[in-house]
Amino acid sequence: MELVRPDASPQCLHVDVSKVEREITDEDRKRYLRIIDTSLTEEQRQSVVTPDHVYPMQAEVLAVHWHPEFVPMDLIVQRVNSMFPEAQEKLVIPTQHNVLMSLNGYSGVEVDCYSHGFNRKVQLLLHFKEESLDKGADVLKAMLSHTFTYRGSQLFEFMDAVLSTSGYREEQRQKAAGKTGAGEDIVQFAAILTGKLKTLLEENWRETPREMVKNKLIRNWFDQLRGDYGDHVIERTQLYLKQIKKQVKSTFSLKYFYRASEVIEEARSLGAGVVIPHPEQFWPILLADYDVDGYEVWNPQSREYTEFLITVVNKQNHSRVRSSRPLLVFMGDDCHMSEKVKEPEHQDPEKVGRQVGLQPAWDDMAIRKQLVVSGMNRVRIINEYKDRLN
Repeated sequence: MELVRPDASPQCLHVDVSKVEREITDEDRKRYLRIIDTSLTEEQRQSVVTPDHVYPMQAEVLAVHWHPEFVPMDLIVQRVNSMFPEAQEKLVIPTQHNVLMSLNGYSGVEVDCYSHGFNRKVQLLLHFKEESLDKGADVLKAMLSHTFTYRGSQLFEFMDAVLSTSGYREEQRQKAAGKTGAGEDIVQFAAILTGKLKTLLEENWRETPREMVKNKLIRNWFDQLRGDYGDHVIERTQLYLKQIKKQVKSTFSLKYFYRASEVIEEARSLGAGVVIPHPEQFWPILLADYDVDGYEVWNPQSREYTEFLITVVNKQNHSRVRSSRPLLVFMGDDCHMSEKVKEPEHQDPEKVGRQVGLQPAWDDMAIRKQLVVSGMNRVRIINEYKDRLN
């Protein structure tokens, strides 16, 4: 579809919104079914079990922060085994967002919750021996179900922000446009096509897997439109949408999340291990003295202050009364497995390179220096954390 002047530079493209189809077409319906489809083709299955790189020198695999999403667990296990063929010690626990999942006798989840003392959302990684959830976990499972449903509602706020033309939502649109240089053409273009997505979601609600009801549905929808509208138009639109999403997330109400202390108390009653991920994104949580087993000091999204965070953990261990149960140092690969099965042009460049169990910081010479001082290494963390969960 010819939407822009052919002689225009990518920076000056102007979208002719009058040429954008307003009605939902059969092709739109096919696109929607594609982005909610969680089945894998044989080619996709092969892409999962065949890693791009192999690490025969890595003898331990510690992976307690990663997201299987809709990728079958047996394929993920094959991938990890292929990536680390000589690994002798392993602790690999999935941590889906607000959904318990299990692997090799362990269960895990990443929970969104609310830190009342600091009035902000935080996240917790909970890990269990799978058998500990057989009885008495009904309350925790209900808490997770509520959080999953509420967290998914952010998608509708995101769509409303793209579609609304009044009130504070309009302010969000204008602010996002100003920050990204999006003109009124991109603002309208995004609204028209997001409106289609919202209608398709409502019409196909029963058939839409709940795990697909998340913010990335919008990004995936627009990626499917590249063939019709061109990469330049879609890239500009995605940049604008990403800024709106950031604003929606910052204003998303926290009062419907459970408090972090409530989640920790319930998890501990079931023998859970508790780890705080992304601490550099939630600085105040380092002061909260929550009942946790450790902090994640490195993550593909959080790696600027790794050495400092190791020092913080070491100082806390030297000052803690309960020295017999010191805080542990964790690193999270934060791998999202769904990225492995997307077409290359639709992959998120920030996420596609992440791999389950691959945390280069353990072998970084500067960071290893701090780890040695703190007495931390992968073998110790694997063995001690297993003991705590057992």
